[in-house]
Amino acid sequence: MKKARKALAVALLAAAGAAHAAPVMMSPEWAKEMCEAWNRDATLTGKLVESGWARNDLGRGYKVMQIHRSDCKDSPRVELRVADKGGKAVCVYGGRAESKLDSAADYAMWATSEHWREMGMGMYGPMRAMMFGRLKFDGPYGEAMSNMGPFESFLLLVGKVPGETAACPGK
Repeated sequence: MKKARKALAVALLAAAGAAHAAPVMMSPEWAKEMCEAWNRDATLTGKLVESGWARNDLGRGYKVMQIHRSDCKDSPRVELRVADKGGKAVCVYGGRAESKLDSAADYAMWATSEHWREMGMGMYGPMRAMMFGRLKFDGPYGEAMSNMGPFESFLLLVGKVPGETAACPGK
């Protein structure tokens, strides 16, 4: 009887741990958490409206940022959609990439898992990451350069949202 209770306790602890495990970094579940974290970040929600970044949405009502881990070759991308809502740059969607990007307003960003972790820890900012080829991006370059402060906050947010990097996001 004691062995059965001990086995049940171990199984329950393992199940509880699995239920609280971080999602795979850059999976749709992780992107949803990233979106929620974005909305709690005063720099992202405030400064990206002040600069006009959030209004450059091609009349769709939102901008798109698609991100992925370049060492996860066959993994799908995820996206964040950001809209100017009530004077704040609010993330209105985080999940599987669905949008067709337009480089006049939207962004695609990619880096290795290791470089995403390093940027998320604040080991270096966006300028250094781009200058040394650790972060690649496509989108409105001038707009990105004039928003380096919020861009750095975005990279730090990647480190604040728990994400497993031992596995690649699935299809």
